[in-house]
Amino acid sequence: MSNKDAHWEKTRNHMFVTLVLWFFFSIVIFMFGSELNTMSFLGYPLAYYMTAQGSLLAFVIILFWCTGKQEDIDEEFGYAEREED
Repeated sequence: MSNKDAHWEKTRNHMFVTLVLWFFFSIVIFMFGSELNTMSFLGYPLAYYMTAQGSLLAFVIILFWCTGKQEDIDEEFGYAEREED
């Protein structure tokens, strides 16, 4: 397997994991909103909290994790864009 193919395979797998996490925090959690409302977080029903704050926080964390992981993959295969100091 060439370096380019190995890089693409790792990048593709990383993309699928990222999309699964995004799908979970944007769709799956809210499919169970009525069940989540039986619990509370900081005094608010959990589904409300996840709508107002939790999912947004999860998306920001996923964004930084995704970028960092992709930079690691790029460095591993010699496609890094960082400049050496």
